[in-house]
Amino acid sequence: MSGSGPEEVGNIFRQLESSFSDCTSYSHEVVAADVIGDVAYTVGYEHTSASVNREPRTYTLRVTQVYRREEGEWKVAHRHADTVVKPEVP
Repeated sequence: MSGSGPEEVGNIFRQLESSFSDCTSYSHEVVAADVIGDVAYTVGYEHTSASVNREPRTYTLRVTQVYRREEGEWKVAHRHADTVVKPEVP
């Protein structure tokens, strides 16, 4: 899912909200981060156990977020996440 602007992003979050429930654990493992003026980024892994469409799941997302400082507050300007797939062992 992707979108831009408050309306599209709001719709995406409402869809996600209706799909997820019963989060039993969450941790964010930061691998790299930096701040340069009014821009910052984090790179890491989100480890989650929750129900997705009522099915219990445990998964890890590889996540990059870019932030910008607006009027003294940090805001997420961009986020990208994809599921970490473990290679099959022969």
